[in-house]
Amino acid sequence: MHQQFTSNKTIMNVDKIMNDLVKKHPAEPEYHQAVREVLESIEEVYNENPQFASANIVERLIEPDRILTFKVPWADDQGAVHVNIGYRIQFNNAIGPYKGGLRFHPSVNLSILKFLGFEQIFKNSLTSLPMGGAKGGSDFDPKGKSNAEIMRFCQAFMLELWNFIGPDTDVPAGDIGVGGREIGYLYGTYRKLARENTGVLTGKGLNWGGSLIRPEATGFGCVYFANEMLSTRGESFKGKKVAISGFGNVAWGAASKVTELGGKVVTISGPDGYIYDPEGLSGDKITYMLELRASNEDIVSPYALEFESGEFVQGKRPWEVKVDIALPCATQNELNREDAENLVKNGCMCVCEGANMPCTPEAIEIFQRNGLLYAPGKAANAGGVATSGLEMAQNSMKINWSRAEVDDRLHHIMKQIHKNCVDHGTNAEGYVDYVRGANIAGFLKVANAMVDQGLV
Repeated sequence: MHQQFTSNKTIMNVDKIMNDLVKKHPAEPEYHQAVREVLESIEEVYNENPQFASANIVERLIEPDRILTFKVPWADDQGAVHVNIGYRIQFNNAIGPYKGGLRFHPSVNLSILKFLGFEQIFKNSLTSLPMGGAKGGSDFDPKGKSNAEIMRFCQAFMLELWNFIGPDTDVPAGDIGVGGREIGYLYGTYRKLARENTGVLTGKGLNWGGSLIRPEATGFGCVYFANEMLSTRGESFKGKKVAISGFGNVAWGAASKVTELGGKVVTISGPDGYIYDPEGLSGDKITYMLELRASNEDIVSPYALEFESGEFVQGKRPWEVKVDIALPCATQNELNREDAENLVKNGCMCVCEGANMPCTPEAIEIFQRNGLLYAPGKAANAGGVATSGLEMAQNSMKINWSRAEVDDRLHHIMKQIHKNCVDHGTNAEGYVDYVRGANIAGFLKVANAMVDQGLV
């Protein structure tokens, strides 16, 4: 039974809310974009439930619970002192402890982290696991740094953060620039300061509390979700050509699972351009993606030197290639209107986001207008945080599940997310608006929890 609040306010005005938000927080375009997408999707269901308006759920939901900002001084190998900015944005914990990754990259700023933290609320809600939404990181760039420099930075970062996190409070994970090495240094520092071994971070090493398939889980989950979408039209990955962007863990996991399901991955990409390999990425080629990532060069062009079948296309994105399925797995707003038009023109039937908000609003409108299967990242890339949640469960119970057990649980979670999107996103013509479905399904769980818990 949900508690009732009394108020004369019953109708949500998206434009007014957005105008007020932009005035209050100017120059944060990624954050504004993410909020508007959700509000436009949930407007109808919000207005049909007066308890949400009475409790002023939207205005409470779009502002983070708190933003932690701190300086991170560290010394390089020559003894020179540098100062970076650290952040942790704890957005909403109505359904569980704050949960979300840490990103170390020069592009990190408040707008990007607020957009990611806001998206994380609904993504975590969709997994059905008890996790709230958060995000954090720093403008520190690990590329080109020695292990000792990265260790000193991670120690300085955790020295500021450790007192605000915990296994039942806030559980950070990895993201861009934060892999197993960084998580190790961060966890070692936390363990020393807190004097305890807990599941306070996910993405840990397998020999000290990590979960099997966590590195590839986001890519696996994206492919599982896409396969569910394809099945609604009697299709599958078998025999399909697939374009993937990026060449990190998400792209690696996606390429591995697509190949396992009978598809042919023909592209990967980096900041320098993309690789087109008509023979497909499989076996040693997929393994080589990890070697590229480990090289710290952040470029994909060496692939064409390693494998004769690969052609490097400089300065372009892979969405001009004729494929059946596109999996954007790199970064936000990487696929724009022109890219979407190219995919439609070339007969692409399915676009499934492996990254966070990689498609611009204009691109999404083109996909939906042309009847493509399109899934947003908050649903399709939830496999990473879902497996982080499974790691938290294993840590809590002091056990380890096998690779098959974790993969099976992940597959089940992605199938359930797909079902929830279909239930809430199918229109009168039978077309599934996965954006609407994901936003409504994720929102309802959080909003009802906020109503139940009162004004806190």
